Amino acid sequence: MKNQLQKYTWLIETIRRAGKISHKDLSDRWERNIDFSNGNELPRATFNRWRKAIYSIFGIMIDCQKVGGYLYYISNPEDIDDDKLRKWMLDSFAVGNIIGENLSLNGRILVDEIPSGRDHLTTILEAMKENRVVNITYRPFKKSHGYTFPIEPYCVKLFDNRWYVLAHNVYYDDIRLYGLDRVETAETTDQVYKLPKDFDAAEYFSTAYGIVLGYDVKPERIVIRANEDHKHYLKSLPLHHSQQLIEDCGEFADFELYLSPTYDFVMKLLQVGSMIEVISPASLRKTMKGWISDMYELYKND
Repeated sequence: MKNQLQKYTWLIETIRRAGKISHKDLSDRWERNIDFSNGNELPRATFNRWRKAIYSIFGIMIDCQKVGGYLYYISNPEDIDDDKLRKWMLDSFAVGNIIGENLSLNGRILVDEIPSGRDHLTTILEAMKENRVVNITYRPFKKSHGYTFPIEPYCVKLFDNRWYVLAHNVYYDDIRLYGLDRVETAETTDQVYKLPKDFDAAEYFSTAYGIVLGYDVKPERIVIRANEDHKHYLKSLPLHHSQQLIEDCGEFADFELYLSPTYDFVMKLLQVGSMIEVISPASLRKTMKGWISDMYELYKND
C-alpha cells in the first residue's frame, strides 16, 4: 500500500507542477521514472483507476479539459491548501519520492536524526478510530524506569519533529500530553471510552505555542519586534497561526500574536537572541530579562 501511495503522490505532484498536462506527457514522464515504472508506460486504464483512488483517499479531483487537447488538471487545489493534514501528508510523500528518485546522491542529501515515535503511532491511531483505551508504558525524562497506565487518546500532534498524544489519563482523571518517543510499549485494550462531544483538537491547541499546556498561563496579545535580518524569516515562517504583521519599518518589523506565553515559547524567543525583542506585555519582557540575566551570569567572568 505504501508503494501505491507513493505512486499516487507522484501523479498528484506531477500534475500540480505542470498545471495542465496530457496523458501522453504524463506517460512519458512516468516511463522516465525508472524507480517506479521500471521503464514501462502508464496505460490509460491504470491512470483512470489511479484517478478514482486518489479521489477516494485524498479527495483530490483530477479532471480533464477536453478543449485544447485533453489536458488533465487538479480542479480543487484549494482543498489541498486549506487542509493542513492533507497538505502535510502529500508534501511528506512528495519529498520521500523526490529523495527516493535521487538515492545516487546519498551523502549529499543531509537530514537530522529525530526521535519520531512512529513505532507506536499506528497503535494510537487505530485505537482512536474505535475509541479504545490504550495501556502504555511511559518513561518521563529524569526517570530511570517507565510507568504503565491506561489512557484514552483524544488526538495526536506533530511538533518540532516529535509526535505527541493528548489523552485522558484514567488513573489521575486528567488530560495530559505524552511524547511518543518516550512511550516504551503501547497495547490496545477491549475497553471503549467516549470522546467528549465538545472536544475540538484544533481549538484545544489554538492558543498554545507548541505542546506545553500551561493551564495557569492565560493567552494574551503579544507584540514582538524583529530586526531587519530576522523579519523576513518571520514573514515566511510565522511563530504561530495567530501571527500578524503590524508594521514594517524597514530596519525592523513589529508582529502581534495571541497565545499563552508558556516556557516553550520563551525558549523559542531566546533561540534567536537579540534579533527579536518583546515589546509587550511587560510581564513577558520581565520574564525574558530574567532569563537573559541568568545567561549573563554564566559568561560574565570570561
